[in-house]
Amino acid sequence: MRLLTGIQPSGDLHIGNYFGSIKQMVDAQKDNDTFAFIANYHAQTSGGADLAKLTMQTATDFLALGIDPNKSTFWVQSDIKEVLELYWILSSFTPMGLLERAHSYKDKTAKGIAANHSLFSYPVLMAADILLFSSDIIPVGKDQIQHVEIARDIATKFNNKYGEILKLPEFQVQEDVQTVPGIDGQKMSKSYKNTVNIFGEEKKQLKTIKKIVTEQVALEEPKEYEGCNVYNMAKLFLDENELVELQNRYKRGGEGHGHFKIYLAEVIWEYFKPYREKREYYLNNQDEVREILKDGAKKASEVAMPMIEQIRSVTGISY
Repeated sequence: MRLLTGIQPSGDLHIGNYFGSIKQMVDAQKDNDTFAFIANYHAQTSGGADLAKLTMQTATDFLALGIDPNKSTFWVQSDIKEVLELYWILSSFTPMGLLERAHSYKDKTAKGIAANHSLFSYPVLMAADILLFSSDIIPVGKDQIQHVEIARDIATKFNNKYGEILKLPEFQVQEDVQTVPGIDGQKMSKSYKNTVNIFGEEKKQLKTIKKIVTEQVALEEPKEYEGCNVYNMAKLFLDENELVELQNRYKRGGEGHGHFKIYLAEVIWEYFKPYREKREYYLNNQDEVREILKDGAKKASEVAMPMIEQIRSVTGISY
């Protein structure tokens, strides 16, 4: 099965990114034909500054966290220009009403993001990403299901005119992926400014973790671990025995939430130690990262070119 996912280069990664999508992506490499790209065209809809720097940072971080270029096709979206060609062709098969109903566009404009054509037509570019590579499975969060459905609708309209050329993808939602709590108990998100970053200085990470919202309970009293933001973050990193031991510490009393925050910081720091070391290597070898991306783009192009040539032929663009 060909599994495709895109990652916007949006800056520092946090543990919500890791458990919400990155870990699943890395695990998927074992049994799937995994295609993963850095969606730098998509990132332009949010007007992020210094896109080139963010693209390299994202590539470095994902390689450090386990994306394997020998198991996955990993490239930068803009290195496959054919995706923009297909985006334009698919635009002719996209009813305005379909885009006007897109939840993402409504949500972003409601949050004050300026309405423009790129934001409005974002789902068509996403459809081009998916359909150009004949993707079978698109792992998404629940808020992205509609975009895969839009890609299917567009592909169906195209196929109705030109025959069964575009493969209709299926979305895959990881139901067992837990919502990672931020330091305020809400879903961890940069939007809420409640994140614990994966990479960075140890002291700075500890300072962030100490800000986790907890109940005020006397030091000697037992603590409730269920519903505790510190516990709910820690359990993502612990095996069954470690989890039971932490629960017992809560029940015994004699420790405050400050002790559990220090423990959490130690657990997180140790968990990501090998990833930090790998990241340091790639930071010191950025030309190697660029070569990996170029090789990935070459592999992606080998899949994209036969498809775009067929589309050019049936639509009359080739003459």
